[in-house]
Amino acid sequence: MLGRQFPKVETMLREAAADITAFADFPVAHWKKIWSTNPLERLNKEIKRRTDVVGVFPNPAALLRLAGSVLVEAHDEWQVADKRYLSETSLALLDVSDQSAETIAPTAALTA
Repeated sequence: MLGRQFPKVETMLREAAADITAFADFPVAHWKKIWSTNPLERLNKEIKRRTDVVGVFPNPAALLRLAGSVLVEAHDEWQVADKRYLSETSLALLDVSDQSAETIAPTAALTA
């Protein structure tokens, strides 16, 4: 259907099918949080805000140091936050060594 008008897009989507649906390998309880890009967009916005303040960087390494420090700061804040993005209980589903995650939470079928 898509291939008639946009054959290149169809090819790209077919080649990236495993990456696009990677969230389906996780327990269903994680899906809503995993497929959202809000935390990533928030981080990018904070990096942009900080780089706009500096304006011009003397070299690429200086930009990487600033962006890296923003990421480290965000990581530290997430570590001590009262409200976790994914609860410890739901993360425990990923760290089960003696049984597979599908035994605990069967993977649901993707529907269009």
